[in-house]
Amino acid sequence: MGDFKGVYDDARCLLQHGDPYKEDEPLRELRVYQAEGGGRPRPSDALQRILTMKIYLPTTSLFVAPFAMLPWGPAHLLWMIFTAVSFFFAALLMWDSGASYTPVISGCFICFVLANSEILLASGNAAGVVVSLCMVAVWCFLEKKFVWAGVLCLAASLAIKPHDAGLVWLYFLLAGGVYRKRALQTLLVAVVLGLAAIVWVEPIAPNWLQEWHSILLTASAPGGASNPGPTSPDVRNGPSMILDLQSTISVYRNDPRFYNPATYLICGALLLVWAVRTLRLRFSLRRAWLALAAVVPLALVVTYHRPYDAKLLMLAVPACAMLWTEGRPIRWIALLVTAVGIIFTSDIPLVILSILNGNSSGSTAGTSGKILTEVLMRPTPLILLVMGIFYLWIYLRRDPVKVATAEHGEPGEIQLARTPA
Repeated sequence: MGDFKGVYDDARCLLQHGDPYKEDEPLRELRVYQAEGGGRPRPSDALQRILTMKIYLPTTSLFVAPFAMLPWGPAHLLWMIFTAVSFFFAALLMWDSGASYTPVISGCFICFVLANSEILLASGNAAGVVVSLCMVAVWCFLEKKFVWAGVLCLAASLAIKPHDAGLVWLYFLLAGGVYRKRALQTLLVAVVLGLAAIVWVEPIAPNWLQEWHSILLTASAPGGASNPGPTSPDVRNGPSMILDLQSTISVYRNDPRFYNPATYLICGALLLVWAVRTLRLRFSLRRAWLALAAVVPLALVVTYHRPYDAKLLMLAVPACAMLWTEGRPIRWIALLVTAVGIIFTSDIPLVILSILNGNSSGSTAGTSGKILTEVLMRPTPLILLVMGIFYLWIYLRRDPVKVATAEHGEPGEIQLARTPA
């Protein structure tokens, strides 16, 4: 529960009127950590890094505060239970959405994700709750059930990790109609939560914003935990690898002035096309699933993410199930692209890939060496980019239409009819 330990200590520090973003406070937290453990051994280097790198917004402490009021024992057990229950419930809702098209394929995808979520539960990362709340909100909005619960869930998801739920929220804003209203309601609630967190933190840590920004710069610097460069140990394959496209482009030139603009240019162009298409289309449930299947992989590669954030790919399962019912060759492409995207962001396959590659850092000498490094050492960002482009292409060129009679005269089949771009 190392990741939860970090946010738990942040909240406890604030409850004790300490500044968790201040440079000397993490040292105090390390001493408290050892004191509370009754002589427990010194934390590992990885855990020390988690305890000292305060990269979360104050809104996260606001949500963790009820747990931080408890001793570590019951607090971390309750957090694990809360994460597991919410994650399983969200996965069940995603299966429910995909099962209306094909329950077996949807069930296989969802079960595979659940079977590869041990690290998410064991680390206690806030992504488990954020991703779950985001998927619950999507189901509530699209099914038009418990919409206020959906508003609260998406607002909490935005407040804790805006880079996870931000583009999902943007879809509903662009979709128009009642969904734009839901997005604006969500934004209002998220702003209220953010203001409440600032009102709590500001008197205790008046310089928290500058201190937090300094921590982010340190984490993203060469050798930092969030640095996407080829020399960063967290970029290499494994269940904690960095997924953003910067980690792939940095192989060619390890300079943030190069790989950041390049990533924003590639992903920004795709997202702009997606946004224009969403604005021009009239809302339908099937269009919504295609739009979400396109934007979620792009959201994962445009900014800093880890494999536990990629559990959000379950939002692509209903779109894949829908395309499968079409009965044309494209269903096999959809199945393959979705399966590869989910497999290469899952715990066990990433561990296997890490074992196969051993301690090798790859070769960056010459174009062939760089390409080999990308394909063998860190294929996941490229796979997610391909997945996003595929579903964007479907979203742009085709429109799912339910017809009364299919090509073979069978009623109720779903097929794809071309529409003008």
